[in-house]
Amino acid sequence: MVPDETLELDDVLTMLGAAPERVRNYVSGLDESRLAYRHGPAFPTLRELVLHVSETGAAVDAAIRHACLDGAVEVDARAALEPPVEAHETTTPALEKLEDLHRVRRRTLDLLRGLTPADWDRVISDPALGDLSLLDFCRLVAAHEMGHLSQVRNLTALLPD
Repeated sequence: MVPDETLELDDVLTMLGAAPERVRNYVSGLDESRLAYRHGPAFPTLRELVLHVSETGAAVDAAIRHACLDGAVEVDARAALEPPVEAHETTTPALEKLEDLHRVRRRTLDLLRGLTPADWDRVISDPALGDLSLLDFCRLVAAHEMGHLSQVRNLTALLPD
C-alpha cells in the first residue's frame, strides 16, 4: 500500500469526515432485507460492507488516538485497514455501528484538526507497512474508505426494486 501523496491535508480531513456520513446517506433508508441482499456470490452484502467500514473505521480512529494521545510509535495500522480473517456475527445492527463510527469520527477529526505540522510528519511504525507519517497513514485510510464508499454506491444501484 502506497499513500497517495497528491492528497493534501485538507483533502484528507474532508475525505475522512465525509466517508461515514456518505455511507449513512446511501443506506439509512434500507431495511434489513435490503441490507442483506447479495447480488452474486463474489459480492458482499451492504450489511457486510457497512459493518466492515464501521469496524475498520473504529479501529483506525483508535490507532490515530493511540498515536496522537498516547505518543505510540508502533501502531497496528495495517490491521485497521484489513477485514478480520473470519467474518464474525454481531448482534449490533449495521446502521447502529455506522452511527457509532460517525460520532467517534467527529471527535477524531477534532483531534486531527488541532495537530501541528510536526505532529502530521511524526513517524509511526507498522510491522506490515513499515514506517510512515501520520499524514500518510491518514491518506491510506481516506483512500480505503473512499473505495468502500464507491462499493456502497454500486451495491445500492444493484438492489432489486
